[in-house]
Amino acid sequence: MNPDLLRGNLDLILLTILEHSPLYGFAIIQAARDRTGGYFDFKEGSLYPALHRLEAEGLLAAQHGESGRNGKPRKYYAITDRGRETLNAKRQEFAAFTGAVHQLGGNGA
Repeated sequence: MNPDLLRGNLDLILLTILEHSPLYGFAIIQAARDRTGGYFDFKEGSLYPALHRLEAEGLLAAQHGESGRNGKPRKYYAITDRGRETLNAKRQEFAAFTGAVHQLGGNGA
């Protein structure tokens, strides 16, 4: 996977993963890997700064939940109403972008 593509679409990817249920960091990594057949394989060093940024922007809300193996409570991230609005806007932008790229390819045009 091209890291530039990931960087440019990370918010869309994370908001999509969290659209239906709150998850903690490692579960987000697993969901991304499992749902894409391993295409998205986040590293903690890139995931957590993005989650903290989305939380600071009000797109995600964090809450401590059950304890992990180390005995510390896990921090669960859930999408907010503002996050859902942003997700919808980002989906529309992405669809317009990919549609334009396909048009460049000469799909019968």
